[in-house]
Amino acid sequence: MRIAIQAADLDHARIDGTRVYLANLLKRFGAIDQDDDFLIYHRGAFNPALTPPSFPCYTVKTLAPFPLWTQTRFARALFRDQPDTLWMPMHALPFVRPKNMRTVVTIHDLAFKFFPHFFPRHDLRRLNILTDHAVRHATRLIAVSHATKNDILRVYKNISERKISVIHHGVGVGDFQREDAAHEHACLERYAIGARKYILYVGAIQPRKNLSLLVDAFAIVKRKYPTHKLVLAGGAAWLADDILHAIRNSPYARDIILTGTIGFRDVIALYRNAALFVFPSLYEGFGMPILEAFAAKVPVVCARNSSIVEIAGDAALFVGGHDAEELATTVGIALEQQGTRDLLIARGTKRAAQFSWDRCSAETLAQIKGI
Repeated sequence: MRIAIQAADLDHARIDGTRVYLANLLKRFGAIDQDDDFLIYHRGAFNPALTPPSFPCYTVKTLAPFPLWTQTRFARALFRDQPDTLWMPMHALPFVRPKNMRTVVTIHDLAFKFFPHFFPRHDLRRLNILTDHAVRHATRLIAVSHATKNDILRVYKNISERKISVIHHGVGVGDFQREDAAHEHACLERYAIGARKYILYVGAIQPRKNLSLLVDAFAIVKRKYPTHKLVLAGGAAWLADDILHAIRNSPYARDIILTGTIGFRDVIALYRNAALFVFPSLYEGFGMPILEAFAAKVPVVCARNSSIVEIAGDAALFVGGHDAEELATTVGIALEQQGTRDLLIARGTKRAAQFSWDRCSAETLAQIKGI
């Protein structure tokens, strides 16, 4: 079988959960299935941190950038190469494609349907057009959580539930439990933070992540924990101006650290040394940073919505996501009550072990191949 994979997202400088997902599956497909041929398409140079490994069954095809690349150069290559099946790991399908080719699309979330005001207008239009077409015309859909599956059925009322398979992401637990003392020390020094003396958020700086609320809650927390800092680990994405304005106007702006885009080793170092991980997001299709914090044995406080409860289970403290006082109070509990911290860490460690990239890869490949 010839399996085509659109992997152009691995060329991007910014690393997010969807790109980590694709990179982890490509690390495994070639090891678990050496009998099929994988055609991996992209349009430039892979991000070094996301570059797929070389397997005898992998053929990497670089198609030069072009306007509407997926609909033009990539679509044309599919007609030329005639794969049996196509996996689109993001919300899109070529509008014109070989008639008998099986198509499988992963849907990560429908945030743009429920929070359109959190997206630039041109991105919103593109997401709606591409996702609407993909959901209606793909042979199979993969939802990364039951919450996302339910959202698909809620928005697209004519789609059969039988068309959708739920396959959770994994997490590389060992990566977050492997000590690298020299690097961790250097990382903490670089950001002028002390071990267990900061509250951590990991992810993009964008409106849906609800970071203005976290900044307000941090100002309350500082009254009792004056030496703690807030570290926001991630690059500024779209519509970040209001969040950056809230940070600049915080009375504790000097104690709010914006790392910008950083590499995996630094992210792991920040997780491993945090006092607490806070994830106040208003909506997630999965919420991978929650599992990463669990794997790093850090207590977690997160918002109670979308897929977050499904992924966190009983291993986090939950807040409503709209009240800075409530968030600050819950953060205080997680910082000061050692019994609560120990319980959250134990439950989080157990919870992280339930999410495997190996299982995710095997189940995803089965859907791609239709077996």
